[in-house]
Amino acid sequence: MLNAGDTAWVLASAALVMLMTPGLAFFYGGMVRSKSVLNMLMMNFICLAIVSVLWVLYGFGESFSSDAFGGLIGNFDHAGFAHTWGELAGYATAATDTSPAVAWPGSDALPVLAFAMFQLMFAIITPALISGSIADRAKFWGWGLFVVLWVTIVYFPVAHWVFSFDGFIGPDALGGWIANKLKAFDFAGGTAVHINAGAAGLALAIVLGKRKGWPKDTGRPHNVPFVLLGASLLWFGWYGFNAGSALSAGDLAGVAFTNTTVATAAAVLGWLLVEQLKFGKPTTLGAASGAVAGLVAITPACGFVTPLGSIAIGVIAGAVCALAVSLKYRFGFDDSLDVVGVHLVGGLAGTLLIGLFASSSVNSAGGDGLFYGGGWSQLGKQAIAAFAVMGYSFIVTLIIGFIIKAAGGFRVSTEDEVAGIDEAQHAESAYDFGQSVLGGHSGSTPGSVAASKDGAALEGSKA
Repeated sequence: MLNAGDTAWVLASAALVMLMTPGLAFFYGGMVRSKSVLNMLMMNFICLAIVSVLWVLYGFGESFSSDAFGGLIGNFDHAGFAHTWGELAGYATAATDTSPAVAWPGSDALPVLAFAMFQLMFAIITPALISGSIADRAKFWGWGLFVVLWVTIVYFPVAHWVFSFDGFIGPDALGGWIANKLKAFDFAGGTAVHINAGAAGLALAIVLGKRKGWPKDTGRPHNVPFVLLGASLLWFGWYGFNAGSALSAGDLAGVAFTNTTVATAAAVLGWLLVEQLKFGKPTTLGAASGAVAGLVAITPACGFVTPLGSIAIGVIAGAVCALAVSLKYRFGFDDSLDVVGVHLVGGLAGTLLIGLFASSSVNSAGGDGLFYGGGWSQLGKQAIAAFAVMGYSFIVTLIIGFIIKAAGGFRVSTEDEVAGIDEAQHAESAYDFGQSVLGGHSGSTPGSVAASKDGAALEGSKA
């Protein structure tokens, strides 16, 4: 039977996750140069438009219809949102009213549309995460084409692998291979979202190449308060991301909410400790990045570990990600906003650490990790899932990226990059430092804001 409280919680959680994409836009937008901030905001915002339409047309069907190819992809029965309104998910549970048929639904069914809208928000933010790896140098419509191809070929199939459980959408529906055959655990998207986006970010950073002047000129963040605001919005929205993935307003949601809080707090401390030891000072940017690293790492684990386990995962992720952001200098790839260091490394850490810290006392469907007497088996399953998603995403993203680049549709010219990508791509500037206009777009030519007296000073200090 339908539980109105659970349905309301899932819909509210979907709204919280939707807020994460604008939050991410502020987080990334504050870290780029002042002449690139609008482009960064738009690269995130356009994902809301593109992915929402594709989700209705075929994305939900590709991800959650009954399996068609051995756990690799859905059969598109729900394309166009067919058979969604008036339908209930969680059949295997609702029909028997016994133990959950899969890792997360409660004892009652859920409207398919509520579940579809919740999952849509995951599909939206995942490509948005990738955008940080190519900040300051991507053509807007080239990025838009990439989003269309990437979610179709990479995200939707991977979501089927990880999130589509046998018997959930329909009594005879078959799901993806990671969820049902391998039985690796991913409560809210460590593999499907963060490892997926992080590997894609690495591939695109390689495809588009380095920004002009990098690594000598790394581009200082133009608005650190924006970064902290964005991180705070992400933290807030992440409660829907993680606790909402319980799909029920019950104990498991409370556990996920608690673990999200304490792991994130611990990760902030872990990141700042590394900064103190390496550089002698803790930074605001480090605190914000540490929070996101903790959120990333606890995402797959939040429904399987205890609060003490979450603190351990948070500290480890905060410290490891703080060290990992320097890898781009060692290996020479220009990951502008550390998508690889935070999302790929953080996602790997959280996914693998489930194999150590999982406790059946939290979630009987999850079993025990190594530290709770469960042996090495689950760690091996977690590793297979993590590296399979990473490899698939990296290789396919390379192919997509090189095709778009070869068609001349991905990287802006050197002149536009130097003069200002906002003016070149959007005919706007985020900030007007001129004397003659009080606000908005002055209608000036590209680069004129940076050429003004006040603008030149700002660009000289921040870019």
